[in-house]
Amino acid sequence: MSDKGSVSTHMGDAEHLAVLGYDDSFKRSMSFWANFALGFTYLSPLVGVYSLFAVALSVAGPPSIFWILIVGGGQLLVSLVFGEVVSQFPIAGGIYPWARRLWGKRYAWMAAWVYIWAMIVTTTAVADYGSFFLSSLLDIVPSRESELILTLILLGVALLLNFAGTKTMARVARIGLAAELSGVIVLGLYLLIFQRRNDWSVFFTAMGNTGEGNYTAAFIGAAIAGLFLFYGFEACGDVAEEVENPGKRIPRAMYLTILIGGVSALLSFAGYVMASPNLISIVNGEDMDPIPGILETSLGTFGAKVFLVIAVTAFLSCVLSLQAAASRLLYSFSRDEMLPGHKWMGKLSARQVPANALLVASLIPAIIAVIVYVGPAGLLLQVTAFAVLGIYIAFQAVVLAALRKRFQGWQPAGQFSLGKAGGWLVNILALAWGLFAMYLLAKPGESGDFVTDYIVLIGLVIVAGVGALYLFIARPGRNTNAPENDALEVAAKLRAHRG
Repeated sequence: MSDKGSVSTHMGDAEHLAVLGYDDSFKRSMSFWANFALGFTYLSPLVGVYSLFAVALSVAGPPSIFWILIVGGGQLLVSLVFGEVVSQFPIAGGIYPWARRLWGKRYAWMAAWVYIWAMIVTTTAVADYGSFFLSSLLDIVPSRESELILTLILLGVALLLNFAGTKTMARVARIGLAAELSGVIVLGLYLLIFQRRNDWSVFFTAMGNTGEGNYTAAFIGAAIAGLFLFYGFEACGDVAEEVENPGKRIPRAMYLTILIGGVSALLSFAGYVMASPNLISIVNGEDMDPIPGILETSLGTFGAKVFLVIAVTAFLSCVLSLQAAASRLLYSFSRDEMLPGHKWMGKLSARQVPANALLVASLIPAIIAVIVYVGPAGLLLQVTAFAVLGIYIAFQAVVLAALRKRFQGWQPAGQFSLGKAGGWLVNILALAWGLFAMYLLAKPGESGDFVTDYIVLIGLVIVAGVGALYLFIARPGRNTNAPENDALEVAAKLRAHRG
C-alpha cells in the first residue's frame, strides 16, 4: 500500500473533481476521523454482534465466532480494491459512480439499484433491532406495536440530525464511534477479564449443536453472523466530496474500519460467550435475547442501564450513517438523471445536504418497518438476509469491474495504490471471496416451505426485475453526458497532471 505518485501534491480536491467532470459543490467539512467514524458506526460491531449473537450460537454454537475472522479477512480484500478505486474517483455516491467509470451506465445502474434497496432495507433492520434496546432503556414492555413505534422514532431522529448538515452528522458519528468503542472493546475486555464464567475451550466445541450430525453444515449456517457485520466501510466513499484530501484519507478510513471493527466484534462476541451464566440455553435456542441477561448479571441493574444508553446511541448513529450513505447515492444517481424524480432528489439544501434524497432514504425504511409489523414472525431476519445479499452483489459488481478494467490495462492513478502485482492479486482474491459469500447468502433454506426457503432470492429477483424493466423501458440517463467507462483515460489525465 503506497502513496507514491501522490496526486494531491500537484492538484487540489476541486481540481481533481474537475478532471472527473464535476464542480466542487459540497462543503469539505469532514475530517479523516469523522469519515472513519461514519464507516465504523455504519459497520457497527455492537449492532452486528447484538443482532445475530443468539442466532449464530443456536445454529453452530460458540465456534461461530470464527466467521468474524473469515468474513473480516475477505472484506478487507474488498476494502483494498475499493480504496484504489475511490482514490482515483473520489465522487459522492460510491458504488454507482465507481461502477459507471469502470464499466458503463447500464451496468452501474443495475448495481446501484440493487445496492440502494439493500441499504434502505438495512436501515429498517438496524432501526428495528435498535428498538429492542430502546424499549429496555425506557422500561417499555416489548410488543409488536412498541417495536414499530420505537423503530419509527429512531428513523425520525436520525433524519432530523442529518438535515442539520454535514458537521452535525460528523459530530454524531464521532459520538457514535465513542459509544461503539466503549460498548464493544471496553465492555468486551471487562467481561473477558473479570466476568469469565466459561472455559476458552467452548470456542472449539459445538456443545451438541451439530444439526443433523454434520457440523460443517451447521457452521456454514452461522455465516450470517459475520456476513451481516462487515459492510459499511464503503460509506466512507459515499461522502467523498465532503472530505478533504479524499484520495488519501478515504482508503485508510475504509481498511481501518474493517480492522478495528473486526477486533471490536471479536472482543464483544467472545465477552458475551465467556460471561454467559447459562450458555447451553442460548446454544439450544431457549434464550433468543440473552445479552440483556448477561449484562445484568455482570454489570448489575445500573451498569446494564448505562450500557443501554451506549447501545441506543450506537444504533442511532448507525441509522444516521445509513441514511447519509443512501442519500448521497440517491443524489449521485439523480445528478446524472438516472432516477425518476431526479430533478427533485438531485438538489442540495441551504445547508448543502441532499435533503430530498434524505427524505426518500428515511420514508421508504419507515414503510418497510410497517410491512415487517404486519407480516409474519421471522420476517425481520429474512429482510436482513436480503439486504446483506444485495450489498454483497453490489460490492462484487465493483470488484468485477475493476478486474475487467485491469485486463484492459488500467493501473489505478490515485494516491492509494497496491502496486501492479499487489493490485492484481488482491482484486482476484476479493472476487473469489465475494462469489463464495454470495453463495452462502443465496443458498436456499431447508425448511420445506418454498417461500420461506427462497424468500431472499425471491426478493432479489423482484428488485432486479423491476430495475431491469425500468432500465430498458425508460432508458435512464439517455439525455445525460455523464462520463462512463473512462478509467483508463482518467488515469492518464491524472498522471499527466503529476507531470
